[in-house]
Amino acid sequence: MLTTLAVQNYRSLRDLVLPLSRLTVVTGANGSGKSNLYRAMRLLADAARSGAVGALAREGGLPSTLWAGPETIGRAVREGSAPPQGTVRTKSVGLRLGFTGDEFGYALDLGMPVPVEKSAFNRDPEFKRECVWSGSVLRKGALLADRDGPVVRTREAGGAWGREAHRIPVTDSMLTSFADPRVSPEVLVVRERIRSWRFYDHFRTDADAPARQVRIGTRTSVLDHDGGDLAAALRTIEEIGDIDALHTSVENAFPGSRLSVEVGEDGRLELHVHQYGLLRPLSVAELSDGTLRYLLWVAALLSPRPPELLVLNEPETSLHPSLLPALATLIATAAEHTQVVVVTHARPLVHAVQAAASEANLVELEKEFGATVLAERPGVLDRPAWEWPKR
Repeated sequence: MLTTLAVQNYRSLRDLVLPLSRLTVVTGANGSGKSNLYRAMRLLADAARSGAVGALAREGGLPSTLWAGPETIGRAVREGSAPPQGTVRTKSVGLRLGFTGDEFGYALDLGMPVPVEKSAFNRDPEFKRECVWSGSVLRKGALLADRDGPVVRTREAGGAWGREAHRIPVTDSMLTSFADPRVSPEVLVVRERIRSWRFYDHFRTDADAPARQVRIGTRTSVLDHDGGDLAAALRTIEEIGDIDALHTSVENAFPGSRLSVEVGEDGRLELHVHQYGLLRPLSVAELSDGTLRYLLWVAALLSPRPPELLVLNEPETSLHPSLLPALATLIATAAEHTQVVVVTHARPLVHAVQAAASEANLVELEKEFGATVLAERPGVLDRPAWEWPKR
């Protein structure tokens, strides 16, 4: 389980260190940085799939994603007697992402390359530093794999650094270019755990949405990000998953209703919703947007193959307030089997999750001089200990 998430210099996340629990609810006003946090977590996951550089390019490149404010916020600025100043950086500029967990910690530092004459790729960010360590805080003695530019060093079984230094491309993460179990099994473990993270954002529910199409079904333990395999995912939960939780989730949201997934002669699966008082079941094409979106969350949260981490971005979108308690119970049920982070601006959902899961950790974000910070709450400890690898 992840215990700490750290982000530095990503958009409004100038220097943010978050405590994480089994179930963490991140909330805050519009513009407080919730979406930036969600995107930063996705970017961290992309590093384990060789996709960080491409993901940054789709956001306009590294320079456009970096913190746009001053390097330091002086006392006069904080007191309101002077405007923010200073666009020239005196320290190395980089986007840093990292986390610690029960066993390992990981951090990366992305920066701009030294320009090469006539190259068309002088804006491609490079991995300046990258580290895997044991324990909750980065310390020199806890390092297991240490990457400085193109050079990676690893510890041997006895704890000493290996004699051989390995070279990898500066645009690739060592999680993908150096995940060799014979040399550093810990890097491979970290990579596979990050790759298991699952993210769900806004599901489409319009008339042409993938979830409304009837498809040939195959056993589906993990709902696709577009929800196109909804019927197959629900049928899989019925056959090999928690069928009681499935029925309870539907009953909590739509009392007297039940689901069925019919198998056609051609192997196509069609989802039907049986509602009390109706003489025939409703097909997926007849379902309201809110009903369909709730069923998509049911399929995502009751996956028979839970991930290491499940991150939900504004799951309350387009749901009637009456459905939020049922959604909160569904989220609490999922948190029994996997770590869950919920990013939401809906206070009713926050309160419903806290009622459904007393151990839920509430993290509230706010803006301070343009930077996202943790809102101060009485009785809450300071931010977790964190150290970035130095260049």
